[in-house]
Amino acid sequence: MSDRQPPRRRVPGPARPARPDARRRPAPGARPARPRPGQGRPAASKPLRLGSPRPRLRLVGLALTLVLSAFVVRLFQVQAVDASTYAAKAEQNRYVGQVLAADRGEITDRSGVALATSEDAYDITADPTMFAPGMLKIADGPEQAAALLAPILGQEQEDLVRKLRPKNPALRYVKLASRQTPQVWKQIKDLKSALAKKAETDKSTHNVLSGVFSVATSKRVYPGGDLAAGILGWVNGEGKPGGGIELQLNKQLAGKDGKIRYAQSGGRLVPTAGSTETPAVPGSDVELTIDRDIQWAAQNAISEQVKESAADRGYVIVQDTRTGQVLAMANSPGFDPNDLSGADPAALGNAAVQDAFEPGSTAKVMSMAAVLQQNVATPGTHVIVPNRLHRGDRLFKDDIDHPTWYLTLNGVLAKSSNIGTILATGQLGKTQAQANKVLYDYLRRFGLGSYTGLGFPGETKGILAPPDKWSTSQQYTIPFGQGVSINAMQAASVYSTIANGGVRIQPTLVRGTRGPDGQFTPAPKPQKNRVVSERTAKTLAHMLESVVDDEEGTGTKARIPGYRVAGKTGTANRVDPATGKYHGYTSSFAGFAPADQPRITVYCAIQNATRGSYFGGQICGPVYKKVMEFALKSLQVPPTGAKAVKLPVSFQQ
Repeated sequence: MSDRQPPRRRVPGPARPARPDARRRPAPGARPARPRPGQGRPAASKPLRLGSPRPRLRLVGLALTLVLSAFVVRLFQVQAVDASTYAAKAEQNRYVGQVLAADRGEITDRSGVALATSEDAYDITADPTMFAPGMLKIADGPEQAAALLAPILGQEQEDLVRKLRPKNPALRYVKLASRQTPQVWKQIKDLKSALAKKAETDKSTHNVLSGVFSVATSKRVYPGGDLAAGILGWVNGEGKPGGGIELQLNKQLAGKDGKIRYAQSGGRLVPTAGSTETPAVPGSDVELTIDRDIQWAAQNAISEQVKESAADRGYVIVQDTRTGQVLAMANSPGFDPNDLSGADPAALGNAAVQDAFEPGSTAKVMSMAAVLQQNVATPGTHVIVPNRLHRGDRLFKDDIDHPTWYLTLNGVLAKSSNIGTILATGQLGKTQAQANKVLYDYLRRFGLGSYTGLGFPGETKGILAPPDKWSTSQQYTIPFGQGVSINAMQAASVYSTIANGGVRIQPTLVRGTRGPDGQFTPAPKPQKNRVVSERTAKTLAHMLESVVDDEEGTGTKARIPGYRVAGKTGTANRVDPATGKYHGYTSSFAGFAPADQPRITVYCAIQNATRGSYFGGQICGPVYKKVMEFALKSLQVPPTGAKAVKLPVSFQQ
């Protein structure tokens, strides 16, 4: 019997009434029925049917593949094919360092007037790698740049080409020109900008100056030209000092350079990359003891006389007798430190402290100081002076032939007798050797054979042999200033010592320094030492007045109306520095005023006068007078009004 059951039959139920407008609703999830052929479209629009996403995915994938392939190809090109080229370009973007030059301090006179100062300038530099063919895309970049720069910088084109195309291709820095004016850099900068602007529109134009830059610095300037040049020295184009105070006090003047390190690209600062900077410390200002006006007067006076006498050179020193401060130190010929191209190499430096010469009769004041201090004679002591004096293996004489003179010790100094000086100094000891030793000690006390204390570059201390080394002739010539050598500053200091009551004050040229903070630091106080007693010094001052005031004196041309003047002439045989033999004369005059209340010492010397007179009183006396008169008026030193003490020059036999 079969398990299948017969199908169940549906029993028809009562029919529902049909609604004419009723639509058959599809069952949930069922598709709407399609209209049969011939049947009308439904009233509603047909629903959108989404297409297959696969074609779109394939298109996006293809695009991404192409983009990634481009990146891969580019990466391969950068890291493999063109690696060296891009490495070279990357080298242009790196940190570089640069020195920040410190401002150099000023040098001023005692009143603060600038004698040496600095003004803005620029070092013109270049990066040679930026002129390479790979950078400029031309082979002759250095030549084109040099052709543009040569007339502006005043240099040879070939020299600039060598700097822009160095042997070392990796060299990143060269200096084309030092300390150029702002106008020069502006010319280069304007030309550089014009080339850059034209290169933006004209592809055939190359900015061959793109690798040229500037570094701000300063240039040394001397407002007075050759005024006090021997004292100041100079600073060369590279910023290096060359003598004088510029060299002596370079550490204080120069300050301390700073430095900056920054990122640069193509020679330009990259501001977002950051930088490190150590600021420069400005140098200190140096204030000298020099009085600019007195320096000018001294320089004019000595220059005129050197020219008139057709001499090799001359020097004048003005010193404050109370303080030892040097008010003027002039040389002729001189030089202009602003432009050394036309300077005579022999004139560079400061001859007033660098030249050693035999002083002649101006040195007799030291011999007289020893005689008076040792109490072996007085100004009125009688000295019989023959026309010739035999000593050792020589016959000594005075500047002129004369009958036997009957002079006082004061007269020996007034008439500048060599023979009388030999006779007087011979009394310093029982033997000549003892006398030599005593005189030597006094010469040393006055500063001979020692540096002055100025500490000036190239200064000579002269030559003073110990007494046991004196030759037979030196025993008798040294008392009147031959056979011993000094410099002009030493000679002036001798007379300042007498003017200062017998106390030697170490000469000074620097009053002090003023730091970047504005604080003034005075120079150390100069050393002092007593050489002779105040009484001896006063007596010597009276004797030196006789040289100028007495009609028999040799210094009458140094008289100054209204003032009492103490002074001494000198005319010495001169050792020619070229041959080492005696040739020509050293003419000199030294003294101070007012004689009874000294304020100022003036010393003048002229070397090898070849026109007119060569006697010190005749050619240096007038220089002394001009300079002393100006200094007295400039410092407003009034006459004392006291009458001079008249000491006898001769005696009757």
